[in-house]
Amino acid sequence: MGRKTKRIKKKSVAPKKVKAVKKAKKEEKIEFPRSVQKAMEHFGGLLVKQLKRVQIIKKAEDWIDYSKLKPIIIGVIGGDGIGPYITSEAQRVLEQLLKDEIKKGKVEFRVIEGCTIERRAQVMKPVPDDVLEEIKKCHVLLKGPTTTPKKGDPWPNIESANVAIRKELDLFANVRPVRVPSLGIDWIFFRENTEDVYALGPFGIEVTPDLAIDFKMITRPGSERIIRLAFEHAKKNNKTRVTAVTKANVVKTTDGLFLKTFYEIAKEYPGINADDWFIDIMTAKLVDTKRRTEFQVLVMPNLYGDILTDEAAEFQGGVGTAGSANIGKRYAMFEAIHGSAPRMVQEGRAQYADPSSVIRAGAMLLNHIGYIELGRKLEMALDICGQFEKKLIMTGRATGATGREFCDYILETIADPNLENRWNEYQKAASQAG
Repeated sequence: MGRKTKRIKKKSVAPKKVKAVKKAKKEEKIEFPRSVQKAMEHFGGLLVKQLKRVQIIKKAEDWIDYSKLKPIIIGVIGGDGIGPYITSEAQRVLEQLLKDEIKKGKVEFRVIEGCTIERRAQVMKPVPDDVLEEIKKCHVLLKGPTTTPKKGDPWPNIESANVAIRKELDLFANVRPVRVPSLGIDWIFFRENTEDVYALGPFGIEVTPDLAIDFKMITRPGSERIIRLAFEHAKKNNKTRVTAVTKANVVKTTDGLFLKTFYEIAKEYPGINADDWFIDIMTAKLVDTKRRTEFQVLVMPNLYGDILTDEAAEFQGGVGTAGSANIGKRYAMFEAIHGSAPRMVQEGRAQYADPSSVIRAGAMLLNHIGYIELGRKLEMALDICGQFEKKLIMTGRATGATGREFCDYILETIADPNLENRWNEYQKAASQAG
């Protein structure tokens, strides 16, 4: 039997439609590789820059010795929004505490102008060159909050001034203590300051209108130095536990490197218990009344540290009450951990902004440059005024005290010859109440 063959008729396609399809395919083939190639070149440039940075970290100088400096130069950067209001009050407190050292020429304060959002937008740089030059003439900085533009703001997309200063001065350690005696909370957070998504956040790329990529970067030398600093703090302060916080179960390569480095360094400190938690569960454990008092020293990459320290500050009275230290081997910067609150300025409420955060940063500054006793006095006064007595309440409005009034309250408390006994009594009462 002969086979029947079935003829399939080809659908006729109009010549114009064929040409349009071919043209569309041709354009698609050209457009896609170009966008990918551009992204690859961009990423390659970032890789080269970060590999150079790794070499710089490895060759970094040793720690500065403040006892050998005369004078120790403290630069004061007001910043934006409420920044100049609260920073000037913190400077007033520090100058009063250090008045004898200033007279002896051992300490000098320098106010650094020009780090406002208006000036940074004008020169299209996170920190103007002349400002950066003045910053580098100082040994430590007391800094108010600065505005970081976000999408939709009227300001251009410039990098965070904080991030830029941290990178430029290699301030790799962000250190934030949180103490609430009545709740049994005594935490100190070591947040890596120069890497992670913050370091490369402004350098992401929109490959196509449908695909945007950002970059997360962790290095072994960067992880080693922040982790070692956390363990050294634990060792010097008789702490028995250091906890790493990552998301290494999902972000396996970068967070995995951080966690691997953590446990390698932990072997050098056999007397300290090392453990790790994932960022999502750790945010829950900080509010777990049964577990939170067990944590002591915590170390983590940049983004997780930002999240956790803001959460932790709420137990102490909010981000307006917590200070922050940014530590490097040659420079250090101490700042408030909250934002610039431009709305308070717009509404005429800037004088009611709470200066507690930047003043607590000032206490950390005193400790860092060697004035331990003065730093302790300021910390005790802050505890008494902000957590125990609360004779003045900061509300951010005319219903509460002004920043000037609150600083006067702090200075009066510092001047009390019975300050330490007074603090001990409050501390004891708070512990018993807890």
